Amino acid sequence: MLFMGPDTSFVLRSVLWVLWLLRRVFSIDGRTYAVMHLSQVQWFLARVGRMGAHAAYLKAVQSCPAYQDFLDKMGHKTNGRWRLEALPEMTKENYVRKYSIEQRCYGGAIPKAGVVIDESSGSTGMPNNWVRSAAERADVKRILQLNYQLIYRDSGCILLNCFALGPWATGMNISMSLVEMGILKSIGPDQKKLENTLELFGPTYHYLIFGYPPFIRAFVDETRLDLSKYQIDLIVGGEGLSEGLRSQLRKSARSVISSYGASDLEINIAVETELTIALRRLCLKNESLSRELFGRETPPMIFQYNPLDYTIETNRDNELLFTIGRQSGAAPKIRYNLRDSGGVFSLGSLSRVLKKHDIPLSTLAARHSFLPVLFVYGRNDATVPFYGAKIYPADLERIINEDPTLAGQIHSFQLKAIEDEHLRNKFQVHLEWSKKRGGGVRLEIDKLHGMIFSGLIRVNQDFREVSKMFDSSQVEVFLYEYETGPFAGRDIRIKNKYIA
Repeated sequence: MLFMGPDTSFVLRSVLWVLWLLRRVFSIDGRTYAVMHLSQVQWFLARVGRMGAHAAYLKAVQSCPAYQDFLDKMGHKTNGRWRLEALPEMTKENYVRKYSIEQRCYGGAIPKAGVVIDESSGSTGMPNNWVRSAAERADVKRILQLNYQLIYRDSGCILLNCFALGPWATGMNISMSLVEMGILKSIGPDQKKLENTLELFGPTYHYLIFGYPPFIRAFVDETRLDLSKYQIDLIVGGEGLSEGLRSQLRKSARSVISSYGASDLEINIAVETELTIALRRLCLKNESLSRELFGRETPPMIFQYNPLDYTIETNRDNELLFTIGRQSGAAPKIRYNLRDSGGVFSLGSLSRVLKKHDIPLSTLAARHSFLPVLFVYGRNDATVPFYGAKIYPADLERIINEDPTLAGQIHSFQLKAIEDEHLRNKFQVHLEWSKKRGGGVRLEIDKLHGMIFSGLIRVNQDFREVSKMFDSSQVEVFLYEYETGPFAGRDIRIKNKYIA
């Protein structure tokens, strides 16, 4: 462990130089980057990652006005033995909204050149702005390109970026990072333009289409093109992806992979792999395994991440805390709490649990990375509490997408908990009809209510327990035509709003 003292500047410069050199060695090309996925180097990556977290802390203490004041106000002493776990958590409330953008930057000022300012979507409240330095964007670009090479190993693909463009983080960063890897067209979330592009270039090319899951689903459901003639892979992000929706999209695509990130931090912090997708599907069938691994019968989104760049912990509320160990950024992110519920574990831990269930790791994926696992249930502050149970949007997404009738007729939903004039608690589910519904029988409210209520009992164990405490009539279902009621005026450039 390092100590704060008079030689801190020399120590910091030395540590930063060593960390920079190690990252450059690992990211020279796809072959050296692939070494990071071997089991033998995981302990080393984790150790170096902790060194990076320490270096980020030392740099922030020395040169970031907001972080200096933040530690002082939180009562943290910078002298003595350093422990990451002892540092206060950063949140939007106690850090981002308390200090100006300049105060949160190293040196108390926005870098003078090479800077891009991203804006969060504001899907959970007021949008925030984030400063990205040139070096930071170069790091993200290099990692995205290396991941692309490892997964697709294909040049000459047409990359169709359908994430929101403009000030939003994901769309612009993908376009800037992957332009050198193929034939890029930045479309934005426009179904008609995507359809016209596929028609223009035809089925000869291999297409990678990037976008939010609801946008991709709407396109696949509503396009007049015969997608079976096309060679398509889908990369989604921004919100969760149910296995029901993945199966539905796989009818039109060779693969569907989700990436985890946040405008607060970085895009592509973690990515789904063949191993994690197989594990999630296994846990959907094996509830006891899911409970042992994740503490719930319904498995979360599961990814793998690079511990060289990210140190990820959980707090007492099982919320994920992220520390970015690279010092290339314009502002420090140390124990940053996104309010996402989840956890991490090693491949060794996973293998031991699977062995108890007589499941060899190799049966999930013959060849796989040994990078650690990150699992994410979703935002703790984006749930609806009802009689003590937390109901996640992912619960409704699973109910809808695992039922062929609902998947073909429901476009989106919103959840709401209210107290009526008689002081009775009620849980409301607002459903939006699809623009292009299937030819099946139109569902009636009573039947929908039964499907939603029984589905919640099936997928949410907390709801199952508390359902003994209230009458089923306290769960209400409302139906709306496409883009009417609470779904009117939707901004297609940002993520769907699932909490009314």
